[in-house]
Amino acid sequence: MAGRGKRILTAKTNVEAGKRYTLKEATEMIVAMPHAKFDETVDVAVRLGVNPAHADQMVRGSVVLPNGLGKTVRVLVFAKGDKEKEALDAGADLIGNDEIVERIKGGWFEFDRVIATPDMMGTVGKIGKILGPRGLMPNPKVGTVTFDVANAVKDLKAGKVEFRVEKAGIVHSPVGKLSFGAQKLSENVSALMETIIKLKPASSKGTYIKSISVSSTMGAGVRIDPLEFKTA
Repeated sequence: MAGRGKRILTAKTNVEAGKRYTLKEATEMIVAMPHAKFDETVDVAVRLGVNPAHADQMVRGSVVLPNGLGKTVRVLVFAKGDKEKEALDAGADLIGNDEIVERIKGGWFEFDRVIATPDMMGTVGKIGKILGPRGLMPNPKVGTVTFDVANAVKDLKAGKVEFRVEKAGIVHSPVGKLSFGAQKLSENVSALMETIIKLKPASSKGTYIKSISVSSTMGAGVRIDPLEFKTA
């Protein structure tokens, strides 16, 4: 813990308080900061000018990051018949059935994402109260309830991330690993921001992108100038 605190303090000395950096500057600073002994994940926090309490201002979506996430994603697919084979051929790690449902009820979670064909949602619904709080419940709005299981699996394996604005109006999302380097991280952040901007609710008035901050797991946050991203 002491080592972590020292690293963050050292990193913060290089970040000018109150300054908003360009995306290029921010990612270069994150990569140049003192690091932990593991390949840290880089995350982005975007504060939006929306009120998530209103259904018409809920911002939720997904994006396939151009450079992936730098991690292996274990995909569980609930499908049957030809769709089961399609999912496996596309790289799915597991096919869901009644046995898998019982294992999940018993506390088994050796998977990272879940996809389901529409005709299997009755089966998935049996564990909805378990998957939902963990952010694992398939949802058609983000493309995880679909008959096109092959592309859904490939997207998740390639680094597709889902995001949803929280009660405080903030979207949190991973955008890669420090080992990616500044250029690839910038490309991933740009892809995320482009998608968030496209999802701007019509009922959202005033400034939509209020603030953006990027940080690594053990590092200090660096603010990015929201004006770098066009919202209209």
